[in-house]
Amino acid sequence: MIDRIKQLEQFISEDPDDPFNYYALGLEYAKAHEYKALDIFSRLRKDHKDYLPTYYQLAKLYESAGQKENAVLTLSEGIAVAKQQKDFKTQQELMSALEQLNED
Repeated sequence: MIDRIKQLEQFISEDPDDPFNYYALGLEYAKAHEYKALDIFSRLRKDHKDYLPTYYQLAKLYESAGQKENAVLTLSEGIAVAKQQKDFKTQQELMSALEQLNED
């Protein structure tokens, strides 16, 4: 995991405008360092609002950290972005995740 993190940090330093590198780094940290992953995904949402994969992962991290309100807000924002982008598949996935979260 450490080698992968170093590699992703190198990719970020080479291309700081590519949201995928931050996303991948957040996924790596999510395996063992939940709060570091939360920080990365929160920044990704702020800096790259249109990068849809962020919303689901960030909401799941909030949920596992016991921050249901933030998870609901994140999924709602993601649904709006997906709707704006006319990405109906992602919109439906986020809506399903929100529905499931509200049932719990």
